[in-house]
Amino acid sequence: MILLAYIVLGIYIMALVWITGYCLLQLHLLYQYKKGGKQKVVATGDIKDKDLPFVTIQLPIYNELYVIERLIDRVCEFHYPKDKYEIHILDDSTDETVDIVSKKVATYKAQGFNIQQIRRIDRKGYKAGALKEATEMAQGEFIAIFDADFLPRKDFLLNTIPYFEDGNIGVVQTRWEHINQNYSLLTKLQAMQLNVHFTVEQQGRKSGNYMLQFNGTAGVWRKSTIADAGGWEADTLTEDLDLSYRAQLKGWEIIFLEKFGSPAELPAEMNGLKSQQFRWMKGGAETAKKMLPTIWKSNLQLIQKIHATGHLLGSTVFIFVLIAGVFSVPLLFALQNIGFDIRYFGFFLSGLLSVIAVYFVANVSAEIKEEKWLKKVLKFVVLFPVFLALSMGLSLHNTIAVIQGWMGKESPFIRTPKFNINTITDTFKKQKYFNSKLSWVTVFEGLLAIYFLGGIVAGVQLGNNAFLAFHGLLMIGFGTIFCYSIGHLNMEE
Repeated sequence: MILLAYIVLGIYIMALVWITGYCLLQLHLLYQYKKGGKQKVVATGDIKDKDLPFVTIQLPIYNELYVIERLIDRVCEFHYPKDKYEIHILDDSTDETVDIVSKKVATYKAQGFNIQQIRRIDRKGYKAGALKEATEMAQGEFIAIFDADFLPRKDFLLNTIPYFEDGNIGVVQTRWEHINQNYSLLTKLQAMQLNVHFTVEQQGRKSGNYMLQFNGTAGVWRKSTIADAGGWEADTLTEDLDLSYRAQLKGWEIIFLEKFGSPAELPAEMNGLKSQQFRWMKGGAETAKKMLPTIWKSNLQLIQKIHATGHLLGSTVFIFVLIAGVFSVPLLFALQNIGFDIRYFGFFLSGLLSVIAVYFVANVSAEIKEEKWLKKVLKFVVLFPVFLALSMGLSLHNTIAVIQGWMGKESPFIRTPKFNINTITDTFKKQKYFNSKLSWVTVFEGLLAIYFLGGIVAGVQLGNNAFLAFHGLLMIGFGTIFCYSIGHLNMEE
């Protein structure tokens, strides 16, 4: 029993070490973010039409009947000469979206726009395959890409294209904004996480001269950069992350515009969010498996390799969150048999404090939303513990995705459905594209909520309150994820 107790303690500490290491890397990005200072903004007022390059706008879509019209409308409203850009709608749809796009294209063609609907025989390679084929047709020197749920600003091209005057720039990425952030608790928590990525992480990596990424949409590529990096490849579910790293290893630079946002719709229901998370987590693991050997053989500086590794292994942290949670319950009993002073666990609070600091800066201090400072602080104090709980609650789902990615298990590119949710009065009920099957993962999420409730009871009975808050967050997290997942099934019936 003593040996088993030490094994449980050892596994728990190993998980905490990994989590803390990841959190401290995030803290270092925060340091670089603050060190970088204010971002310079390129002035666009003096640009003349005759100096503007020709641009191809690619809109890769699949069954997006609720949002595709607004995207096409917005792109056709760009403040950019009609004769200086073309619009390619890469339409792999199998439903009414095909006819909707066809009619829109005909309407705008009649108005003099260079726009076409590009259809494929099959969805080979999914989004990456569509982009690969379409890149060969692109006439533009630069290629702007937008997913179906985005509403790019009219001056998007005028605020991104000027950066390419520097011949080393291969990509310009803009910050995602959230048109339906206040729709529900679920969208508020997603916005909180994405705000970290599109401030501290992206700009921190840029300020520190570390590897960063194109986020798959709301950005512009130099066409020659895509070719030089080897083109779009479909061997991972995050083709954007993969190509970003290959391009940077070729010497190309990525510019991130924190001060210029591109509005988009957040997933409004849990199963859509899960499909997005699965794709990001599994794709991140696939890209890590593919690119890490090359990164460590490269001539990058050691600190660049460390941060690239932390970036690509970011999804792996969910494995260790799940391990720490599961083993913390038997650890309650193990500690009864060994003389371990739990105050040593205090060191790992540095990880939690690091995460709090990063999220506070991204959601309160960063100038990405015009709200009163006190209001943002109060909102953060209320939402952050809930965010922490739901992040833990997604750990089983995301762990499965990561393990599949490392094992090389193939799975289709399942896009995240969007429903044109803009305000609190909009609804996604009785819409198409819903997942109607109860997953075994959801069942286990419910069982884990009960498991951690048992951990709370055990802690009280044993007189060990050290894990009460941890088990409480885990119970709330898994329970909430379970309830949302069940509640958002079969909405069309």
